[in-house]
Amino acid sequence: MVAAGQAAPDFTLKASNDRELSLTDFRGKNVVLYFYPKDMTPGCTTEACNFRDYHPDFSKLNTVVLGISPDDVKSHDKFVSKHELPFPLLADTDHQVAEAYGVWVLKKMYGREYMGIERTTFVIDAEGNIAKVWPKVKVKGHVQEVLAFIKEELHRP
Repeated sequence: MVAAGQAAPDFTLKASNDRELSLTDFRGKNVVLYFYPKDMTPGCTTEACNFRDYHPDFSKLNTVVLGISPDDVKSHDKFVSKHELPFPLLADTDHQVAEAYGVWVLKKMYGREYMGIERTTFVIDAEGNIAKVWPKVKVKGHVQEVLAFIKEELHRP
């Protein structure tokens, strides 16, 4: 997994609303890059809605939020529309970006092993470096923790 202090691996992915976005598009801003397993599942919906609810606070801190999962753009569009998400979701269908960030891992559930996304959040500073990593995210209280980190460590009024 990439660590704090390292340059964030660049990428270009298709996003909701039929756009293509690159990490470098956001140079000069802080970026919250959160990887999540699947659209429309309970934990992922809660996490996305929490980021939605705090989106104005992130915007005030010169910070953009980007969500990434292996779902396709069509799935993302439904998810964005249903939950009125004000930020783009990126389609990493071949999980290359997840692999570059070290979050495509072997998972186990009900005795079954499979490859999938480990829920992880990265904060990338305005220069494109990883400022903080939250691996194995527990959704409750997470968005507030990310916001507090940006306020305390990265916000320059």
